[in-house]
Amino acid sequence: MTQEIDIDFQNIKTTGIKVNYLYICERKLWFFDRGIQMESKSDKVLLGKLTGESSYPREQKRELLIDNLINIDIVGSDEIREVKYSNRMRHADRIQLLYYLYYLKHLGVEKKGVINYPKMRKREEVILTKDSEGEVVIALLRVQEILKMDKPLQLQRKSYCNKCAYFELCWG
Repeated sequence: MTQEIDIDFQNIKTTGIKVNYLYICERKLWFFDRGIQMESKSDKVLLGKLTGESSYPREQKRELLIDNLINIDIVGSDEIREVKYSNRMRHADRIQLLYYLYYLKHLGVEKKGVINYPKMRKREEVILTKDSEGEVVIALLRVQEILKMDKPLQLQRKSYCNKCAYFELCWG
């Protein structure tokens, strides 16, 4: 059973990467929002970027930036697709794509979503439902809470910290 949450979408919409970072690490989200962006020094981020750019070269509509907030990798007639290097952050990938679907719905466009993991030869279909809309709204509200904080959240060790672009900042 879902609970309807009444929100002013225009005031809480944000970038897709911030929604993704919420599910990866709230501390990373806080740093990223303040312009502390370590991704340019990360080999993992570069691999992900190259995977996205080099996969599915025959697709017509690639890299659609909407309102300078969401950047959809591939747009098809009935679906949007995100291309990811690995499914290790599957939950974060899923919420990011759900957010894109939710955003598009607010623009009057309804599509289904697909996350492609070309290196693994896997794909995951993502459909926006009432339940997932609620999940997106909760995520957007949490992003806003974090961005209003005066200082970053406490350190919390996660299994992937050692491979994170922000590792030195947090643990160095």
